Amino acid sequence: MLGPSGHIDTFTRDNLPPLAQWPDLPLDGFDYPEWLNCGYELTDAMVARGFGDHTALIGNGRIRTYKELTDWTNRIAHVLVEDYGVKPGNRILIRSANNPAMVAVWLAATKAGAVVVNTMPMLRAVELGKIADKAEISLALCDTRLMDEMVACAKVNRYLDNVVGFDGTANHDAELDRLALSKSVRFDTVKTGRDDVALLGFTSGTTGMPKATMHFHRDMLIIADGYAKEVLGVTPDDIFIGSPPLAFTFGLGGLAVFPLRFGAAAALLEQATPANMVEIIQNHKATVCFTAPTAYRAMLAALEEGADLSSLRAAVSAGETLPGPVYEQWMEKTGKPMLDGIGATEMLHIFISNRFSNSQPACTGLPVGGYEAKIVDETMTELPRGQVGRLAVRGPTGCRYLADPEQQQKYVRDGWNLTGDSFTQDEDGFFHFAARSDDMIISAGYNIAGPEVEAALLAHPDVAECAVVGVPDEARGQIVQAHVVLKPGSAADAQMTKLLQDHVKQVIAPYKYPRSIIFIETLPKTQTGKIQRFRLRPGAAV
Repeated sequence: MLGPSGHIDTFTRDNLPPLAQWPDLPLDGFDYPEWLNCGYELTDAMVARGFGDHTALIGNGRIRTYKELTDWTNRIAHVLVEDYGVKPGNRILIRSANNPAMVAVWLAATKAGAVVVNTMPMLRAVELGKIADKAEISLALCDTRLMDEMVACAKVNRYLDNVVGFDGTANHDAELDRLALSKSVRFDTVKTGRDDVALLGFTSGTTGMPKATMHFHRDMLIIADGYAKEVLGVTPDDIFIGSPPLAFTFGLGGLAVFPLRFGAAAALLEQATPANMVEIIQNHKATVCFTAPTAYRAMLAALEEGADLSSLRAAVSAGETLPGPVYEQWMEKTGKPMLDGIGATEMLHIFISNRFSNSQPACTGLPVGGYEAKIVDETMTELPRGQVGRLAVRGPTGCRYLADPEQQQKYVRDGWNLTGDSFTQDEDGFFHFAARSDDMIISAGYNIAGPEVEAALLAHPDVAECAVVGVPDEARGQIVQAHVVLKPGSAADAQMTKLLQDHVKQVIAPYKYPRSIIFIETLPKTQTGKIQRFRLRPGAAV
């Protein structure tokens, strides 16, 4: 039963799946009042608790306290309500790299009662347009350095009619910032229900069509009061660092929700390269790091060159499976365990994780408090320990797709979330990752849908047919490999390879481009003409 709603615009509640399609959501231990706004809880409430002078955000050459963050977000919230007419329940798209301004804008929009959609700076106009269409977004807040694709999207999109710029640097010199300067630092946070949607997290899925996962105000606090409290043991002395985009729920949790919930600080990097993270860890004595195994591999190399990472007490790895050798090398060089974990956009954050007391290589760990997991077959029958099967999980957060009943019924079954991962469970109850159950390509922590890359390649005039698969790669886990049939007269050479790679980077987010292109005469197909992608993977015969 859903609690009361403070949304005037009822779009998100109207588009929740029927309750019969929801997963079970046991909420024991996660009790929140009926009226709850997570933006307020992470700012004004923290000041009221005595954290006003504590550092909240570090980035772009400035350090901001909780009081400064609270005042900043309240001013922006005034602008959203008074100047742009934002009503509770309206969807607001935010486009920015990882910086304090993005966090402030997200919090302000949440406090104004809006439903926020955070997006990555690498997305192109066509991708932004799909998101705006799905969520029926009319207002976008965009870092002025990233306006081109956003404006291009707004020119052709049927819903998006207002793009407002904010300054992602420390200068506060953009339309939103200038309006905010004249506003009061006090704002009466909009009264939202704990079961009102606060965030739409988009995931591309295996088809390349966007799916929006719906997360309530209470969900945003559950991931902190569960995983961050139990597994990480966050304290006000912690300083968080990491590479995941704030547009991903993994990054938003690890670099904003978790530190702000407990009076800790977050150091945000727009270019979170391993070298930049090493520098910030050393300069600010960061204690908790969130990144993918590929970055930890590079950080290990930095250790050999004399870097001092001794301040780190928690190295959290997620986004792709953590190879045993990386874990072992990290332990050998730092003496501290690496915490592997698995989460999903549908679940909001990590739901199975190692602990400091029982971490081990090539092991994802045990369910986070409040969650339970099992390995099942296609009939949802639990399999004996040691057998590979589908991972099923349930807990206080779970999958609710926006207006997508087909996908909802694929992800949720008999009250359980089926994450699309294959795992085993050993005799001691620990879970071990085996493989993805679908054709999603996971490269350096990014989820890439093969069909979307194929569509981009097919838009090039020299391409007749193509098929995209993921192939193993030591550095990135997997890379995108495209098998391309060229049109007659086109040269299958290195120049064509670069031409096609550059083309893909222009059409969709650059990280999705095929790092390997193989030119072939024909694609393997069934008698009905369906491409047999499995025959293109390493070890298979074409």
